[in-house]
Amino acid sequence: MTNKFEEEYLDVLQNLEITIVYNYENYPDLTDWNVDRVLEALVRAYQRSPTKPAAEEPPSHLTSLLEQNLYRKVRAVCEWRLDRATLIDESSQIFVLDMSPITPEEIIACLKRIRQSVKFWSKEGGRRGYLEFIKKNVK
Repeated sequence: MTNKFEEEYLDVLQNLEITIVYNYENYPDLTDWNVDRVLEALVRAYQRSPTKPAAEEPPSHLTSLLEQNLYRKVRAVCEWRLDRATLIDESSQIFVLDMSPITPEEIIACLKRIRQSVKFWSKEGGRRGYLEFIKKNVK
C-alpha cells in the first residue's frame, strides 16, 4: 500500500531506486548500510546548499569504492531530476527530462523516504534486506 507522498513522487523514487538496483546488480558486495550512508551524504549536501549542485566527488567519509560509485550515480539522477545536469546512460544515450523538474526540498524528501525504506527492510531482511526487496520490486 502506497501513501500520498509515494504516489506523488513515484517517478522520482523509481528513478533513484532503479539506479540503486543497477549498482547492486553490478556490485553485489553493496549492503543496505552502504546505501544508507550514501543517501545520508546526499541529504546533507542538498540541505547545506540547496541552490547549488551536490559535489561531484563523494565526501571523504565515503571511503569504499562501492559507496563512491553509488554516490556518483545517485547524485547524477538527483541533479537530472532537479534539471541541473544531463543524464547519460552506459551506452552514451542522453535521457531527456520530459517532465517538470523538482525542487531541492523535494529531492531531499525523496532521499529521506528511501532511507526510511532502507531502515525498514534492513530490520526485516538483514544486511541486504532493502537491496533484495527493491531488486524484486523495482524495474
